[in-house]
Amino acid sequence: MHTDIQSATKRIASIDLLRGAVMIIMALDHVRDYFHIGMPDPTDLQQTTPVLFFTRWITHFCAPTFLLLSGVSAYLSGRKKTPSELSTFLLKRGAWLVLIEVTIVSLGWTFNPLLNVVILQVIWAIGISMIILGLLLMINAKLVPLVGIILFLFHNLTDYFPLINYGWTFFLTSTGTFINYAPQRGIFDFYAILPWTAILLLGYSIGKWFTAEYTQAQRQKRLFITGGILLVLFFALRFINLYGDPNPWKAQATTTQTILSFFKVTKYPCSLIYGCMTLGSAMLALGLMEHAKGKVTSVISIYGRVPFFYYILHLYLIHLGASILYFASGRRGIDMDHMRAFFLFTSRDVGVGLGGVYLIWITVVAILYLPCRWYDQYKKAHRHWWLSYL
Repeated sequence: MHTDIQSATKRIASIDLLRGAVMIIMALDHVRDYFHIGMPDPTDLQQTTPVLFFTRWITHFCAPTFLLLSGVSAYLSGRKKTPSELSTFLLKRGAWLVLIEVTIVSLGWTFNPLLNVVILQVIWAIGISMIILGLLLMINAKLVPLVGIILFLFHNLTDYFPLINYGWTFFLTSTGTFINYAPQRGIFDFYAILPWTAILLLGYSIGKWFTAEYTQAQRQKRLFITGGILLVLFFALRFINLYGDPNPWKAQATTTQTILSFFKVTKYPCSLIYGCMTLGSAMLALGLMEHAKGKVTSVISIYGRVPFFYYILHLYLIHLGASILYFASGRRGIDMDHMRAFFLFTSRDVGVGLGGVYLIWITVVAILYLPCRWYDQYKKAHRHWWLSYL
């Protein structure tokens, strides 16, 4: 019994560690969004550099890993609930996350209290996906892995059926679509729902691997095999270049650019090849982190134990820092240049170089450590019902 409890604790620890790592990496992309002067497109192969490309590419692993682990966590929390209780909880939590996305999170992105523009990103995707998971569990739990696999493998068939309507866009094909629903009001939809829902459903489906029913060796074997299959599928589909991503890779003027083209997979909407690359790596990482110990591991895990708290704080801190730099540069009004009009108190010609971006990123993560540690300790010491929603 002692061994089972100890193993279960380690499993949760590995989840917290990986989630903490991707939360830290995620902040790098958001710092780049707000601080990189000129705001160049890091995936434009004609203008980018390998370092700038990597700065964006490494953050591709964050959202899929977070969705996968959200599914695993949903399964683990459900073991303490009846099926009905779990479904109800997922429906409520999903609706709550959507509400937070269109209010508090959108305000953090835009700093516009009138919310003229609502931003739909990862919190929105998790919220809707939890609602779908809750509905599937109400119907039949056996549908969860089946629907997850079908959506994951075949949603890119929509590349060959380019229908255009808001329903199609919201659920399958959004690439960062702006929907103007009223004068001076609109929605930026970055996350097409169903490809991300597939990942959360798959996470729920492998949740049982992280219970005492599986030994550490059994769990690691499944993670390594599944992760390996996904990475083999990634390379196979990418080499074939016929299915799995709407943007095939092409030979470029230089070998470096050709390699970058190969790894320039599509996040908006999340493609099959993108999913194979990121989830395959995430599962291998989960298996390897079973034995991780030490001070650095403990620090990283703090961020992974309070992901929602960290997400909200880091967003406001980054935008606040960018706003201070904006006014310190002598600006007094709102820059209406390009898309910056939607993200107040930022400008493409106010910022720092890539080295400065990395320095600010490290600073932001360091500043948030103590608040995150405090909140983690608060959650451990209290059992308020509302904590399960945060």
